[in-house]
Amino acid sequence: MALSNAYAQYNNNKIMTASPAELTLMLYDGAIKFCNIAIDAAEQKNAFKAHGNIVKVENIIAYLRNTLDMQYAVAKEYDRMYDYLQRRLFQANMKKDAEILKEVNTHLRAIRDTWKEVMRINRGKGNL
Repeated sequence: MALSNAYAQYNNNKIMTASPAELTLMLYDGAIKFCNIAIDAAEQKNAFKAHGNIVKVENIIAYLRNTLDMQYAVAKEYDRMYDYLQRRLFQANMKKDAEILKEVNTHLRAIRDTWKEVMRINRGKGNL
């Protein structure tokens, strides 16, 4: 019991002390994690578990999309990517289609990896 409480406190501190860039990275990692769970559930024909985890990914994508600052051109590109991912997640959820989820996961990983590279470059410049 104490160990689980210590772990929860550690995670809470990690979130509370993270930079905005690190929080965004955590959201991408969460979306990938829930997408992996949804893929496994879809392959095992567990519609309830697949649905629940697809909704979690949809919620993360919606949050990321809603926080875009549209005055920047790159935000418009991200908005288009997020729109595409949301449409594919909707289709995957309707069919509980693991192949569509794998496609979404591939895109999420690419976006996450790009974000990590941006963070690395900006850290080197002292921007993060």
